[in-house]
Amino acid sequence: MSLLPSRTSLFDDLFHDMASGFYIRPLHGDPLPSQIKLDLRESDGGYLLQAELPGVAKEDIHVDVHGKLVTLKAEIRQHDSQNKEDRALRSERYYGSVSRTVELPVEVAPDKVSARFDNGILTLQLPKQAVTPAPHRVPIE
Repeated sequence: MSLLPSRTSLFDDLFHDMASGFYIRPLHGDPLPSQIKLDLRESDGGYLLQAELPGVAKEDIHVDVHGKLVTLKAEIRQHDSQNKEDRALRSERYYGSVSRTVELPVEVAPDKVSARFDNGILTLQLPKQAVTPAPHRVPIE
């Protein structure tokens, strides 16, 4: 990622603003989002993770929990229909797969994780793993 501004001209910006409504060129697919947007909150008992996955079917979402790592994967599919009488002028829907891995400060109990998907928002309840105390040496008298 570059911190320098992109090089565009005033003419390009003006043309883009004026021509976007008048000139419609054929376009198939926008780029996929670079990553899944999410919110992560911590409580005493665990973590609450909410991820935005608009337009994704529940069957196309995969969640993996391994220790401190939580990985979200989603397959986004575009369903095009071709008709002999129609000609597509513009299609801005995208397809492909996106994923995101988050490392939490404490390990998660994988058998107690719950997931819910509603209106494009994936909500994960990630309970913290019970911490096992470090071995303690008992002095002998």
